Amino acid sequence: MATIGFIGLGLMGCGFVERLVAGGHSVVGTDVKAEARTAAEALGARTVASAAEVAAAADHVLVCVTTPKDVEAVVRGVLSADGLGGKVLVDHSTTDIPLTRTLAESLRAAGMGFVDAPVSGGPGAAQTGTLAIMAGGAAEDFAKVEPVLSALGRVTLMGEVGAGQATKLVNQTLVLTNYCVIAEAYRLAEAYGVDAAKIPHALAPGHAGSNLLDALMPRLAAEDYAPRGYARQILKDLEMLHTATKDMPLALPMAGQALTLFRLLVAGGKAEQDGSAVVTLYPKAS
Repeated sequence: MATIGFIGLGLMGCGFVERLVAGGHSVVGTDVKAEARTAAEALGARTVASAAEVAAAADHVLVCVTTPKDVEAVVRGVLSADGLGGKVLVDHSTTDIPLTRTLAESLRAAGMGFVDAPVSGGPGAAQTGTLAIMAGGAAEDFAKVEPVLSALGRVTLMGEVGAGQATKLVNQTLVLTNYCVIAEAYRLAEAYGVDAAKIPHALAPGHAGSNLLDALMPRLAAEDYAPRGYARQILKDLEMLHTATKDMPLALPMAGQALTLFRLLVAGGKAEQDGSAVVTLYPKAS
């Protein structure tokens, strides 16, 4: 079992840590928030004060932080450590592609490999090892970390550095527009007096069935907007999608509408709620 470094011990990070510890790995991690470090320690991780200390102590380093600026800061910290040769840094964050490639080059110059491996599935999937993991990187770097990543979910090498992040843009186009579509469907069911909590079971054999429908519809029926992921993070990803495609000959009207709705949701003070709170923008039928 390898010693795995983990930087970013929030909702997703602690899910990763729980799975890694359960799989027999030693985990050394860090986070800027003391309460996050405490939560990881309760799961069996050892925590340290900095990204550099994590990189020095670990065989490989996994990262899951909120923004591209956070990823950049983490890599700066890692690069200040000695003994990086032969190790691989895996970025599970959703990061823009030009920055991803720049960071990979910086790490490569220091002898450290890099794999961009954003994920989909949320904290629960991280805990159970059922994440969708879309990876980009050199084959030799991927081979070093594939056994670890395979314990966290289904991992697919999509191509060279940046290919994982490109695939995540595809994922977010599908998932984040569906938050809005499912909210519409919920209001429709509500208007007709249908028990919306039964919708996933009723529709599962048909084309409308999906794991996102299973996850969201009961929470909408219960008006449960406790964060499994934050609305502000969804907005960040939609903004990133917009930036990545604005100069390309693409038409993404549904993604554009989702971006507008999540801008409204966050501007309305609901940044810390779950993305399912987008339903609150849709008026109930009178």
